[in-house]
Amino acid sequence: MKKLFTLLFILVFSLAYCQTTNTINLNFQKDRNTWQKLTYDLGNMAGGMGYAYTRPLYWKKKQLANFGYVAAGTVALYTIDDNVDTWADGWRNDVPRWLTDYGNDIGSPNNNFMLTGAVYLTGLFTDSPKLRRTGVLLISSAAASGLLQQISKRIIGRARPKTNVGKDVFDPFHIDRVYNYDSFPSGHVMLGFTNAYAIAKHFESPWVKAGLYTIGSIPGISRIIDRFHWISDVAFSTAISIFIVEAIDRFLDTKYDQKYNDQRKQKKVVWDLQVTPQSFGVTMNF
Repeated sequence: MKKLFTLLFILVFSLAYCQTTNTINLNFQKDRNTWQKLTYDLGNMAGGMGYAYTRPLYWKKKQLANFGYVAAGTVALYTIDDNVDTWADGWRNDVPRWLTDYGNDIGSPNNNFMLTGAVYLTGLFTDSPKLRRTGVLLISSAAASGLLQQISKRIIGRARPKTNVGKDVFDPFHIDRVYNYDSFPSGHVMLGFTNAYAIAKHFESPWVKAGLYTIGSIPGISRIIDRFHWISDVAFSTAISIFIVEAIDRFLDTKYDQKYNDQRKQKKVVWDLQVTPQSFGVTMNF
């Protein structure tokens, strides 16, 4: 597993560098055959991951301020992690098991990549540009999220709630994963919400978007119920998922004719993540 992450890390940044410097050209003519489309898409998946990882290097005042709000909101939730975990004891057993099982299953890497892979292959073999691009967005966003959280949780080493040692205990800087000390961030939350947020881009209705966001939030709720994660883990992972999808989507705008971002300017209602030192939630702007 460690070798796999190392090879993936090198591949992502090598392809990202090559695309940035134009040392390789993965573009073909529009009448590409299936193999050429697959090759082109794989290059864009890796390039999208590299683009998302390097965006902080180009942040300006607004982006830095937004990150500051996310960090401040996470710290604020960190102060009440134990309280939320204790409060959840009062209703944990009342939540239907099928709901928590769904959250745990849909956020697992195996199920996630089976779903995203099926979307992409369907778009590839049915020659559907929109579905194919969606598959590229889903796979690259999930891969970027998965790699980031696997590296981060080894560096941070935060104890899970179920260890019963409290929110302040850390065992950081491990190359190999230390189970029950890998709480921050949450891979299930990042994978689950990444899919929901990416799919929601296809719909203009705020109610459809809200429904998808709700479904995408189930893994986070499930992980809190089963005491795998703290509320601050879930909130931060959700925010990072949104950032990754938005970054990769903008990268793909330069590679494909299908552009979903253009629809935002025409919308009368926009759903957005709002994080401040005093609050964390989803806002609806008219």
